[in-house]
Amino acid sequence: MAGPLSMAALQQAYSAPFARALRSRVSMATAALTSLPGVTAQPLKPDTRFLLGMSESELRHLALDFGQQSYRGKQLHDLLYKTRAKEIQDFSHLPQAFREELRQAGWRVGRSPIHRAVAAADGTIKILIRLEDNRLIETVGIPVEDDKGSFRLTACVSSQVGCPLRCSFCATGKGGYSRNVRRHEIVEQVMAIEELFQHRVTNVVFMGMGEPMLNLKSVLDAHRCLNKDLNIGQRMMTISTVGVPNTIKMLASHKLQSTLAVSLHAPNQNLRQQIIPSAKSYPLDVLMHDCKEYFLETGRRVSFEYTLLAGVNDGVDDAVQLAELLHYYCGGSHVNLIPFNPINGSDYRRPYKKTVLAFAATLESMKITVSVRQTRGLDASAACGQLRNDFQKSPFLEVPAAESQLSPL
Repeated sequence: MAGPLSMAALQQAYSAPFARALRSRVSMATAALTSLPGVTAQPLKPDTRFLLGMSESELRHLALDFGQQSYRGKQLHDLLYKTRAKEIQDFSHLPQAFREELRQAGWRVGRSPIHRAVAAADGTIKILIRLEDNRLIETVGIPVEDDKGSFRLTACVSSQVGCPLRCSFCATGKGGYSRNVRRHEIVEQVMAIEELFQHRVTNVVFMGMGEPMLNLKSVLDAHRCLNKDLNIGQRMMTISTVGVPNTIKMLASHKLQSTLAVSLHAPNQNLRQQIIPSAKSYPLDVLMHDCKEYFLETGRRVSFEYTLLAGVNDGVDDAVQLAELLHYYCGGSHVNLIPFNPINGSDYRRPYKKTVLAFAATLESMKITVSVRQTRGLDASAACGQLRNDFQKSPFLEVPAAESQLSPL
C-alpha cells in the first residue's frame, strides 16, 4: 500500500469540509502514490473465499456453518460495512477462535491496497487498486457540488481488468484484457473512494475499465451489495454496455431500477462497426430492438451514450439519422453526448464546441432529450475513454522502489 505520509497528505486535501474544498477551487496537487518495490505475477488462489460482498443473510449462515450463533453473522456484517475492517484479525468483536477458524478455512475480507492515486484540478481522483494477483484496476471518484450547495460523489467502477472489445476510440481497450473483476473487487472500489474522499458515495456508474455485460453475474452481485449493504439507491446506479448479444434481455429479467446506458457512438451499422469492432456480431437493428424490449419489460428508459469524433460521426446529418433511429425503435430517448477525450496513439480528434452544440441542437429540434457530458479529470487521464494506465499491457511490470510523495501535475 502507499506510504502512510503520502496517503495522509492526499486525504488531508479532502479532510476539510467537502464544500470548502470544492468551492475554493485552489490549485490542487496531484497525489502520486508509488509504493511497491516490485510487482510480480501471483496466480489467483481458487480456495480463497472473500467476505466482502456477502449479504447479512449469507453471513449469518456462514456463522452457523462454523458452529457460531446467528448473531455473529450480523456482527460480521457490521464489521465489513460499518466498521470497514480490512483484515480478519481486526474483527475484535468476534471470539479469537472463530477468527482463527475463518482464516484457516481460507476466508479473507477482500480489501486491496491503493497502488497509486492521481488528483485532477477539478477535484476528480483516479486510483489504481492492486488486486490479489497484482493486476491493477482503475476507479474514479467524481465530486460535484450543485447550485444549491448539495454534494454528489460518483464512483466510476471497473468490471474487468482491461477490456476485450477494443473500441477504436477508447484507451482502455488498447491496453488489452486480463480477466473479469470479482464481486468483492467491485464493492471495494466504492469503499476506497468513500474512504479517500471521507464522504459517502451517492452514485455509482459501471463505466470504468471493461464491459459490464461480459461479467454480468459479478456486476449484479456487486449491485445488490451496493444497494442493500452500502445503502446506495438503485436509481443512483448506472450499468453501461456497448452491446453484448442476449445480455440486455438477461438484465431486463432482473427488473432493476437502475439506468441502462447503451454506447451507440454511431447512427448506422456501417459506421458503428468501424468504430466498435464487436458491433459486427451484434447488428444495430438487433441491439435497438433489445433496447425497446428492455423498456417494455422494465419500464425504464434506456440512456444512449454517443462519443463525438471530429469529422467521423459528429455531423448534422449524423444527428438527424440518430434521431430517426431512436424514434423508430424507442419513441424518443435520452442521449448523452461525450466529446472525445484525446488519448495517445489515436488519430481521432475532439470536435469544436460549435459542432457539439449544433449536434445537440439538431437532436433537440427532433424531440430527443440530450445532454453534453462535462469533461472531468482530463488532466489526470481520468476522463471518459482515458482509463488507461502504464501497467495494462504489462500488468506485472516491475516498479522501482521509490518513496511516495505529493507532487503537482
